[in-house]
Amino acid sequence: MNRVPLAERMRPTKLSEVLGQNDIIGDGKILTEIVKKGEPVNLIFWGPPGTGKTTLARILAKEFKADFVEISAVTAGKKDVEEVVERAKINWNLKTRTVLFVDEIHRFNKAQQDAFLPHVESGLITLIGATTENPSFEVISPLLSRSRVVIVSPLDKDSIIEVIKRAIKSEGATKRVTKKAIDLLAELSGGDARSALGDLELALSLAEKVDEKVVEEAAGRKMPGYDKKGDKHYDTISAFIKSMRGSDTDAALYYLARMVQAGEDPKFIARRMVIFASEDIGLAGNGALSLATACFQAVERVGMPESGLILAHTCIALSKSKKNRDSADAWYKALDLAHKTPNEPVPIWLRNAPTKLMKDLGFGKGQKWESGFHLDKNYLPDSIKNEKIYHNTKTD
Repeated sequence: MNRVPLAERMRPTKLSEVLGQNDIIGDGKILTEIVKKGEPVNLIFWGPPGTGKTTLARILAKEFKADFVEISAVTAGKKDVEEVVERAKINWNLKTRTVLFVDEIHRFNKAQQDAFLPHVESGLITLIGATTENPSFEVISPLLSRSRVVIVSPLDKDSIIEVIKRAIKSEGATKRVTKKAIDLLAELSGGDARSALGDLELALSLAEKVDEKVVEEAAGRKMPGYDKKGDKHYDTISAFIKSMRGSDTDAALYYLARMVQAGEDPKFIARRMVIFASEDIGLAGNGALSLATACFQAVERVGMPESGLILAHTCIALSKSKKNRDSADAWYKALDLAHKTPNEPVPIWLRNAPTKLMKDLGFGKGQKWESGFHLDKNYLPDSIKNEKIYHNTKTD
């Protein structure tokens, strides 16, 4: 019996075998061009699970004839990083490139990511990171600025079907799986090829003839009740935010607990509370933003399970706070107005006047550097001088 999972056995070994990534593979597309040039590039692959991030990293390392070192940020520690650096130094002396693939790079903290920086800068290591989280929040700026972020998309249904058909053919099971079963496997995968192949492998072990019923049984045995990238993820975070908005502390805590128990990233929850503090509490409680920001920083430094206490504390405080959307409404109106009038000239008296000629022309006329100084003039461009962007709902 083959102990290697079907998904691993079906992993592509060259770019031409990769399906569903037409935005990054093909003539003129980034990964194909990188391979053509033959020069490794630091990359951050950003995309959902099962879309081929690890596969792409392995293929690129093979194309570059590089020593491929793979670690997971979930299990790797300082010693693992040091061993990679020593291995890379040996490779350097042998004129061999080293490609380090860090799976779930967002799990490394700032200090751990900093450890890679000098070796990435020197070229000793070519870094390829994989993350399901937004790199803007999860990868330190110095690493991000030295890397290309490549979005790896969920596979569309047709691509998943092709992946399944390839696997069925490889397993010699063409006559064992019905067309409707293949369609259902693709439908249930959510764009995750690994999930589809896992369901197929289990289904083939359950019955000689795989139909829709067998697929449902196979998928049902492993389908999570909460998918961090699926509808329940968005439904639950939506219920959490709306419960705080409605000042229902009990409901907010309940949905918070569900997310934490399901393994949701506590930093994701904290970020949403930071946004909530400005958008929904706003001017009614200016301290809410400081509290929410402190919550995010504390969660980032403390980690789970203790961070649950910090999230609950902040959740209760935000739920019980008075709510006011004046600042949020004003911001959205300002954005809309700026979008409609992007080229309206700034009034001359408000403009910068660094030269004598500009001052003589009236630039900055009447301005003084005094606290509370105000000229009785229109500060907005003439065409929109009567627009009212901010409204104080308490007095307006």
